[in-house]
Amino acid sequence: MDPKFTNPIPSASSAESRSTGLTRSGVRALALEAGFAEAGLVALPHTNDARDAERFTHWIRAGRGGTMNYLSRANDAEELVRARVATPFPWARSAVVCLANYNSAQPRSIDPAPADAAWIARYAWSSRMDAEGKRRPSDYHKVLLKRMKSLDARLHDEFGAFESRAYVDTGPVVERSLATAAGLGWTAKNTCLIHPKLGSFVFLAVLLTSLEVEAEQSALTIRDHCGTCRRCLDACPTNALDTPNQMDATRCISYLTIEHRGPIEPELMESMGRQVFGCDICQDVCPWNRKASIVVDLELEARAELVNPALEELAALDEKAFEEKFNGSPVRRAGFVGMRRNIAIAMGNSGHRGFMSLLRSWSDAADEGLRAAAGWALEKLGER
Repeated sequence: MDPKFTNPIPSASSAESRSTGLTRSGVRALALEAGFAEAGLVALPHTNDARDAERFTHWIRAGRGGTMNYLSRANDAEELVRARVATPFPWARSAVVCLANYNSAQPRSIDPAPADAAWIARYAWSSRMDAEGKRRPSDYHKVLLKRMKSLDARLHDEFGAFESRAYVDTGPVVERSLATAAGLGWTAKNTCLIHPKLGSFVFLAVLLTSLEVEAEQSALTIRDHCGTCRRCLDACPTNALDTPNQMDATRCISYLTIEHRGPIEPELMESMGRQVFGCDICQDVCPWNRKASIVVDLELEARAELVNPALEELAALDEKAFEEKFNGSPVRRAGFVGMRRNIAIAMGNSGHRGFMSLLRSWSDAADEGLRAAAGWALEKLGER
């Protein structure tokens, strides 16, 4: 590691000794000390601020955000709150963007697996060891937010009072846009951020501050290295990636299995395969993830039992068992009934007629989404 990155910023003992602005090497050192795998810094507004705001606005106006209404929240002037940082945070002068790696030496979703195995997205496997030596689910939101607050506290030690906000997926910011502007990678054709060494299996966390960036800290950019490759576009089963660098969320399997409530179009269910929570296909086929470095994060280690879990075992969970198994896990976002709907679809795509008895019982469910999925699956397996 470069020696200039190994020593964190020392705490100042007086106002006179405090630095006048943020430096890339300084914030990176503190971020690594806090537990992140990498970090970048960008002055606000960044060079492509207007361009990125226009792209986001067009994406929302085109209805590609589906039912994720929080993305289309606007202020009194009808400006999208998430389009640019200055809209909700006019005081923000800099953004520290941090990466945490969740890749692991586990099978990929495109690797051979039993036909009756489900797939849960890689990011939702996260776990940690508790004080008693037992492995527990971990929610990356909480893990990373704790680290960001630690980083924020260190910066306050150095610079004194200033305005700041830390977010992990939950704030009115487009993290990927800020990460690209901070020199942490490029936006790939599958719309994911790709870091040249860590690939795209990374979580993003953002700290906005009212601190200035030191003048000599010129913006870093990493050029697009996707070239002519289109493996992610060709591999997407639902054609959610209908144009390079653009995603139609309403067709994305991650959106359908996590965010969407209610019935799913039969055409899309046919293409969802065995995915019951999220989807990794466009990342699993990416050459950059084949050669990406795996940085072991002890708070985000994979739960082996969530890799290729048996559909039958997931279906056997009642609501209490579901809550116990996924308490503290991102999987809870799908909800118990939503997860059953997804399992029913995967059963239909599995070709296993042994699931038909269970599917018949679900075909009378009170929830319309589960009922429709079970009926479709039964027809798919040959029941008229």
